[in-house]
Amino acid sequence: MRRPPPERLVLLGHPVAHSRSPQMHNAALAAAGIRARYEALDVAPEQLDSTVRDLVRQGAAGNVTIPHKERMYDACATLSPIARRVGAVNTWWVDDGGLSGDNTDVGGLHEAVRRLFDVATIPPNLKVGLLGAGGAAAAVVAAVESWPSATVRVHNRTGARARALCERFGAFAQSTDDARALAETDLLVNATSIGMRDDATPFDVATLRDGARVLDLVYRRGGTPLVRAARARGLAAADGLAMLVEQAALAFERWFGIAPDRPTMWHAAEDA
Repeated sequence: MRRPPPERLVLLGHPVAHSRSPQMHNAALAAAGIRARYEALDVAPEQLDSTVRDLVRQGAAGNVTIPHKERMYDACATLSPIARRVGAVNTWWVDDGGLSGDNTDVGGLHEAVRRLFDVATIPPNLKVGLLGAGGAAAAVVAAVESWPSATVRVHNRTGARARALCERFGAFAQSTDDARALAETDLLVNATSIGMRDDATPFDVATLRDGARVLDLVYRRGGTPLVRAARARGLAAADGLAMLVEQAALAFERWFGIAPDRPTMWHAAEDA
């Protein structure tokens, strides 16, 4: 474990006003008796480099969200194997004066999908449809890679990004320029920001087959537009809250070397 543990924890993103991470982490810190505070910093892309330099000098640690996950990957001197596989960082800390990075989104996604299917382990042969090709989408593909005999089809508004993402992972991941090709999937995952701040939906759930499940990595009180539409169609659907809590718990373990009180984190996230 790194010494001393961080006293300042920061979420870097743009925007971050909607984030429940501060309430969730501060509740976990209080429960563990750790004297540290977690805050969200709205950092525009042009301010990221200078902000990170200041945080490194302070010995801070934290998380990264949209749109900084891939740039934070480039800034890290040391990376975990899963961060290298994903090509994006969502959890960081200072070690020996330099940035270290990990990606706990992958573990968070495992938990979210397990809950959505209400199973102890991920079922085999899943056909996954994925919307998006950024850092969050890369974590989804990395997770699918570890599931038994699973495949994923990726659609992104910029097709070249989807193709580049799939080429990094191999034959189980295929890109498509036509979103309608995702209609026959067992699990549809939205890894874009669509629906975070408006009523737009990234996919027409009416085209999904009966029995499909929908996971939106965006989270909003009352459910995102995609989740609400899927449930109205009679499909099992969930927003990104389960993934948020689990990736946060895994990040806490990286920073402090102990497991947080997950029920406390759940209650704080739900109440935020």
